Amino acid sequence: MRILIVDDEPHNRTLLQHMLKALGECDLAVDGREAVEAFAMAFEDQRPYDLVLLDIMMPEMNGQDALKSIRAFEQEKGLSGNQEAVVFMVSALDTETQVVEAFFKGHCTDYVTKPINRDGLFAKLQEYGTRLGLDQNPLA
Repeated sequence: MRILIVDDEPHNRTLLQHMLKALGECDLAVDGREAVEAFAMAFEDQRPYDLVLLDIMMPEMNGQDALKSIRAFEQEKGLSGNQEAVVFMVSALDTETQVVEAFFKGHCTDYVTKPINRDGLFAKLQEYGTRLGLDQNPLA
């Protein structure tokens, strides 16, 4: 599994990388613009990301705009449904506005609130296990 972790806070990137490194290759990005570029490059290199964890509040390009760009890129490439990357929006804000924006306007797969704990994150990942290929690599 290929994972893209996007957060402007180094501690958050490191924490998520530590939690997820046993599941696959983790790449890191510091803002939405870098995430969109990495996502497109990975696809063009025929090594697309299976999972993207995308912080909402970041400089340069926020997570909501990055998500819209990622989904537009996938649509341009003819990807839909289970062909799309699993994208979890990550935020300390669990407001109705943020959730509605992420799900209905950005088409995220799911939403995770900070502080992130391993058990909660892995429970979410398990929900999408087949799409992520986790049925062969169960979460421990």
